[in-house]
Amino acid sequence: MTITSTTADRIALRDGIRAIGLGVRLGGANIIDNIDLHIPAGQFTGITGPSGTGKTTLLRALAGLTDHTGHLTYDGSSTPRTGGIAMLAQHPRQVCNPRWTLRRIIAEPAAVAGRDTDVDGLAQRVGLDADLLHRAPGQVSDGQLQRACLGRALAQQPDYLLCDEPTAMLDPVAARGVVATLAELADDGVGIVLVSHNHGLVRARCTHTLCLVDKTCPNG
Repeated sequence: MTITSTTADRIALRDGIRAIGLGVRLGGANIIDNIDLHIPAGQFTGITGPSGTGKTTLLRALAGLTDHTGHLTYDGSSTPRTGGIAMLAQHPRQVCNPRWTLRRIIAEPAAVAGRDTDVDGLAQRVGLDADLLHRAPGQVSDGQLQRACLGRALAQQPDYLLCDEPTAMLDPVAARGVVATLAELADDGVGIVLVSHNHGLVRARCTHTLCLVDKTCPNG
């Protein structure tokens, strides 16, 4: 997708997410400590490091889902706009109601916000067969459910999408489809944060990378 001058100008006016001295302490231990990070709009930002170094905790802090120290701003504001931050989890079955259909899962953010959404159009955009929309999570594959979760994130119309190992549970074809959709979102101005152990993916997509342990940094 080609970024239009109008879209590029709109992205340039946004300050992104900025973290200064960000820290999270849980159970008496510093899970993350004194992190400075800038997440630009319309670009991929990678977060890498071994398991247990606080990558998921960092995402939750950026999303405002856990108490933290330090300073966070979202496009210059101390709080994100309502619906401005969406998350894509590594394990979609842990975050989806097993009794809901995929159609309801995708439509949930719009329903909560009191607006309509084109679920069929979103399903098509993320590569999810419309025939699957009436099924429950237990009746579809991990890849199909992850696509539904991505559709739900799109329904939220976020400014920033925080992705926690979004391709880890997927086969190569499904993984490429998810990454392609994320790239389209970035072209539309959404800031993408990508937590991944896949250093090749991080190198290929991310313009900025934070390594929670320096020696694991794929960009040196």
